[in-house]
Amino acid sequence: MKKEWKTYTPNFRLVEKVRAQLNCSPIMAKILVNRRIYSGEKAAAFLNASLTDMRPPFAIKDMDKAVRRIYDAIVQQEKILIFGDYDADGITATTMLSEFLQETGADVSYYIPHRTNEGYGLQDTHISDYAAPNGIQLIITVDCGSSDHKAVDKANELGIDIIITDHHSVPNPPNAFAVINPKRKDCSAGFAYFAGVGVAFALVVSLRKYLRDNGFWQNRPEPNLKNYCDLFALGTVADMVPLIDENRILLKTGLEVINSANRVGLEALLKISGLAQKEADAEDIGFKLAPRLNAAGRMGHAHIAVELLMAKDSRQANQIAGTLDEMNCQRQETEKRILAHILAYLDKNPGMLTRKTLVLAHPEWHEGILGIVASRIVEKYFRPVFLIAAKNGVGKGSGRSVPGVDLYQSLSACSELFEDFGGHAMAAGLQIRTENIRAFREKFELTVENMTTESHYSKIISIDDELDFHHISERLADELETLKPFGTDNPEPLFMAQNVAVTYSKMLNGNHRKMVLRQEKNKHSKSFMAIQFHINPSAPLPEHFEKIAFRVKWNRWQGRKDMQLIIEET
Repeated sequence: MKKEWKTYTPNFRLVEKVRAQLNCSPIMAKILVNRRIYSGEKAAAFLNASLTDMRPPFAIKDMDKAVRRIYDAIVQQEKILIFGDYDADGITATTMLSEFLQETGADVSYYIPHRTNEGYGLQDTHISDYAAPNGIQLIITVDCGSSDHKAVDKANELGIDIIITDHHSVPNPPNAFAVINPKRKDCSAGFAYFAGVGVAFALVVSLRKYLRDNGFWQNRPEPNLKNYCDLFALGTVADMVPLIDENRILLKTGLEVINSANRVGLEALLKISGLAQKEADAEDIGFKLAPRLNAAGRMGHAHIAVELLMAKDSRQANQIAGTLDEMNCQRQETEKRILAHILAYLDKNPGMLTRKTLVLAHPEWHEGILGIVASRIVEKYFRPVFLIAAKNGVGKGSGRSVPGVDLYQSLSACSELFEDFGGHAMAAGLQIRTENIRAFREKFELTVENMTTESHYSKIISIDDELDFHHISERLADELETLKPFGTDNPEPLFMAQNVAVTYSKMLNGNHRKMVLRQEKNKHSKSFMAIQFHINPSAPLPEHFEKIAFRVKWNRWQGRKDMQLIIEET
C-alpha cells in the first residue's frame, strides 16, 4: 500500500488570529484552522457546543405531516409499529422511538428483521404476513425504508400508513405517507449528516413540541429528551457519520448521559465492556460498546440488543449483556477466520492485487461479518472492496471504499446486475444472483477505474503539525482533550516527529508494542511512554525511527493519568 505523508500548512495570519482571540497555544490554533475554524468566536462555539446551540428540526421535509399523523395515532390508540434496521444505528433508533411513544401511552411495538433470514429493509411480506394480520395501522421505519417501494405499495393497498425516517441516499422516495430523510433532493433544511438515530431524534423533538402545542402534556409528565441522548451517541458514533454541528452537540451530551449510568442496560454493557471504572468516550463507543450491540444482529437477532437498552431490571440486563459479549467473541473469531482465508487466497493469487478493486465471493462466509472484514481488507490494500456470501444461487455482499470513491454511485452504474442494493459513499450492501457476480466484478472494476486516478490509491497520512518532543506538555494534552469527541470529520490530531530513538521496548498481548521514545537530536530532550497497536510481532524492532506519526493523549487508569504517545505510522 502506498502512503503519502502530508502536513497541513495553515495560513499564518489565521492561526495567529485564533491564537490571540482564544488565548491558546500556537499548536492548538493550527489544529483549529486545519479544521476550517477561522476565528476565536467559531472556535469557542465548537469547543463549548451545548444544547442551546441546536437548530430546531421542524423544517425537515414531511416532518409536519408525520407528527400530525402520529398524534392522531396516539390519541386514537391505533396500533403503531416501529420497523428498524439490525445495526447499532437502527437498534438505538428503534429503542428511542419506542420508548418515547410508550411515554405518550401509545399502542406501540417494534420489529427488526433477521439479517440472514429476512435481509435489509421493509419487505412486502412484512406488510402482508405481519403488519396486516396483527392489525397495525401505522408503520414508522427507522434507519431504512427509502428504497422500499414494493413494501410501501403493499401497505397502501391494505390501508396501512407508512412514515419513513431514514438517512440513506434517496434518489426516488417511495409513495409513503411521509418520508423524513434529510438527504432528499427536495429537503433544504440541512441535517444531512444525521445517522438514522439522528433522524429519529429529530422526529421525537418535533413530535414532543406538537404534543405540547396541543396541550397533550397537561395530564402526564413531558419526557426530558436529554435522557435519549445516550442512544443518539451510540448510534451516531457506530454509523461513522460526520461529528459536526448537531451531531457534535448531541454526542457530547450523550456521553454525559452514558457516564451518568441512568440506563440499566447501558450500565450492564459498560461493565461487561470493561468501562465501569472510567469515563466512556466516543472511542469507547466505536471499539467496545457498538461492536457488542452490532454482534446481536450479526450473530443472532438484533432484538436482543433492543431488549438490553430497554431493560428495567439489572439482573436481566446483566444476563443480556453477557450474551452480547459472548456473541461479540464469536464475531471476532469468525472475522479472523474469514480474514485469514482471504489473505491466504490473495497471497496465492497476487494478480488480483493489480486491480483497482477487489470483489470476492465464497459460499461459506458469514454474511453478517463481511462489512467488518471488508474494512480490514481496505485498511491493508487501500482500494474499494466487496465481499459476497454466495449460497443457493444468491449472493449477499457488503462493501467498503476509500476516500474519493463513492461506493453508492459506483453501484448505481452496475444496478442492472443486482436484485437490490443501497448504502453510502463509503459503505454499501447488495444482493445479486451468483451468475452475475463475475459480470459485477468486471463492471465495478471498470466503473471505479474510470472515476479515479492513481492518487486515490495512496493512503494520505494527514499531519496536523510537526511536533518536537520538547513542545509536548501537559497544557497541550489538556487543550487537545477539549477537541473531543473525535470521529468522522473531527479526527484526533496527528503529529509528526523526526529522528526518534527507542530506549525501551516490550510486547504486550502478542501484537502491541510498548516503548519509551526520545528524540535523538537533543540528549536532554524529554522521553515519553508510547504504544503502537496491532503490529506484526515477528517484525524486527528498530532502535531508531526516521519519522513517526503519533497522537498525544492522557492515559487514565485507577485514578492516575499519564502522558502517552499513540504511534500510528512509522
